[in-house]
Parts: sequence; structure tokens; C-alpha cells
Amino acid sequence: MTESRATSLRIAPHRLGLALLLAFGSAGAVQAQSLQELYDAARGFDASYLSARSLSDSAQYKAAQADALGRPSLGLGGSYTGQRLEPVSGLNFNAATAQVGLTGKYALYNPASSATIAQAQRALSVAQADLEVAEQDLIVRMAQAYFDVLAAKDTLSTSQAAKAAIAEQLASAKRNFEVGTATITDTREAQARFDLATATEIAADNDLRVKSVTLDQLVGRVGVTPKPLAVPVALPAVLPVTVDPWVTQADELHPSIRKARLALEVAKLDTTKARANDGVTVDMTGSVAVSNERTNIKNPQIATGAGEGTAKTASLGLSINYPLYAGGANQNRIKETLILEEKARNDLDYARRSVAEGTKRAFFGVQSLNAQVKAYEAAESSSKLALDATQLGYKVGVRVNLDVLNAQTQLYTTQRDLAKARYDVLVNGLKLRQASGQLKAEDVSAVNQLLAK
Repeated sequence: MTESRATSLRIAPHRLGLALLLAFGSAGAVQAQSLQELYDAARGFDASYLSARSLSDSAQYKAAQADALGRPSLGLGGSYTGQRLEPVSGLNFNAATAQVGLTGKYALYNPASSATIAQAQRALSVAQADLEVAEQDLIVRMAQAYFDVLAAKDTLSTSQAAKAAIAEQLASAKRNFEVGTATITDTREAQARFDLATATEIAADNDLRVKSVTLDQLVGRVGVTPKPLAVPVALPAVLPVTVDPWVTQADELHPSIRKARLALEVAKLDTTKARANDGVTVDMTGSVAVSNERTNIKNPQIATGAGEGTAKTASLGLSINYPLYAGGANQNRIKETLILEEKARNDLDYARRSVAEGTKRAFFGVQSLNAQVKAYEAAESSSKLALDATQLGYKVGVRVNLDVLNAQTQLYTTQRDLAKARYDVLVNGLKLRQASGQLKAEDVSAVNQLLAK
């Protein structure tokens, strides 16, 4: 064992630690943005979310249109009529009538209109549920894009650190070969690993660029730099710890199930409307009018006459309607709505089953990821110890250069996978809350507390 070889191996761990410090520490730049800040920006920029919000805002006015069916209506009307008569007898008759009046109508009893109003209120609730779905989707997309960038940065950092360490091993192998203490095999193995590390670094750099474009597009900014997780990383616990409470809460809170319930209620109201069309409707009607009439009569044989008069009229009444026969159209309409009502009931069952399945999948996925994080943390510690032992074995000649390279690769891969698993826990934790219908903007703030300040 030569002094130059031992010296180079003592320097390697120092440079490795420096490379990792620079790589991971650079993520905490001064201009880095938090998840909460970027989510707030996305709420004002994302076209998909803004479209859903506009649709939800318009629903209240559509419901107000239906409310008008339960209120009185009033109209103003006017007319002007002119008449001229010139018979062969020489008699000339001119008349002009002007009239203006108000007419009003109020539905005293109309079950179909009442059902229409109730349907409009449920449509408003559906629009609110759609907006809730859009908000939850935005949260998940924002978190996914945010942590995808962090994961891509970590991958690039570990690739660069691995390349730096392999480059040092390559230089050491070349020096040892020159002084005759190692074979050309060590140099070629190190060179092959260095070339592979270079390719891996290029791929990681491109992946980071792609992930960054996705995040920039989501928030409407350029060059977004997300803040990393605070060190030491403390992942939140998944509560409740069993899946059944999550499924129960999903059945009560999930917007998709709520929409399906509302759709069933709307279908039932359609049946009510169809049946009401065969029943009695009662309307109150009223009118007030003022008319003015002018007449002018000319006859050569008698005196000319002219007249003018004003009349005022008012009326108030009830209009009762009862359909006797409409060709069977309404009877078939009732049968149709009953079948559609059954369809809506089946859709509700399907929504419940789908949400329950999705919630279970998300819950078990988060549980598995948490277990993976613990396993990766143990593997990281073991890999560090294995690398130290391999480097020591290389010093004393019981290990070869390839063993050191393999130990380094194992450590870098474990650190990369550990970081990715932590991000996946956070993202899938949000997806679990989305699957159970509990995801709120406050959950973004909770995850935001885990980031570096």
C-alpha cells in the first residue's frame, strides 16, 4: 500500500460530504418559494380551476331564475288603434283608441314549479361540489408538481455527487496503476462507472428541466424554486390508523358521493314534476287598464259630430287548469323518469363503492410508503457503514476498486430513494384526504410547515 493511495482514499469521504452539502444545501436558496405561496399563485392562474370557479359562481344566478317561478309576474302593455270609414253614402267615420295597462299573474298552486325550484337549489349544490373537486384537484396537482421538482433536484444532486466520487476513484485508480500498485482493471472499471454516472447526470438534469416547466406552468411564473423539507425530516402520522374510519368519512364527505345523492334527488323531483303535469294548477290573474277613445263623424246631410272618452278597467280572478288528455305523453314521461330515478340510485351505489375502493387504496399506499421510508432510513445508515468498511478494506488490500464503487452507488441510490419516498408520503397523504373527501386548503398549510424556513 503506497502513501499516495491511502491519501487519496482519505480525501474521498471529505469531498463526498462537501459535494452532498453543496448539492442539497443549494435547494434552500434565498428566493425559494413555499408550497403555500405557490398554491395561492396557482389559485389565481390555473385555467382549469378558474373555469370551475366561474361555473360555480354562475350557478347561483341560474338558481335565482328558477326562484322566479314562485313569485308574481307583472307586465306593462299598451296599444293604439285607428279606424277610418268612407262609404259611398258620403259618411266619414274616424276613430282612435289608445290603451295602456298592467297585467299580473301569481301561481297559487303549481307543484311542477315547486319541483323545478327545488331542482335548481340542488343544481347549485352540485356546482359547489364541482368547485370543491376542482380545489382538491388543484391541491394535489400543486403538491405533485412541487415535490416532483424537489425529487428531480435530489436525483440530480446525488448524480453529481456520485460522479464526483467516481471521478476521484478513477483518478486514484490511474495513479495506482501508474505506480504499479493496481491493475488496469481498476482503471477501466472506474472509467465505465464514470461514463455511466455522466449519462445518469444528463438524464437527471433533463428530468429536472421538464419537472420545473410543469411547476412553472401551473403557477404562471418562470424559474420557480421550491423550498426543501426541513432537516431533520419529520413526516406526519396518518390518523386514524385504521382504514374503516377513512371509508366512513368518505361516504359522508366526498363530493362525488354528494353529487350522486343530489342527482338522485333531482331524478325524484323529475318524477314529481311529471306527475304534477296531470294535476290541477291554480293561478291568480289581475289587470288594470286605462283607455282613451276619440271619434269624428262627418255627413253632408247631417251635422258633424265628435266625441272623446276615457275609461278605466280593473279585474281580478282565478285561473284553474286541469288537463284531461294529452295523447299519453305525460304517462310515458312518468315511466321514463322512474327508470332514470333507478339509474341515479345505481349511480349513487357505484360512487360509494368507487370512493370506498379509492380510499382503501390510498390508505394502504400511504401505509406502505411510511414503511418504505423507515426501511430506507435504516438502509441509508447501513450503506454508510458499508461504504466506510469497504473503503477501509480497500486500504488494507482486501477489497478492490469495484467494491468501493458499488458501495458508493448503493449509498447514493438509497439516499435518492429515501428522499423520493418522503415526498411520496406527503403527496399520497394529500391524495388520501382527497380520496376520502377531506382535503382542504388547510392541509396545504400543514404540509407547508414541514418545509425549510
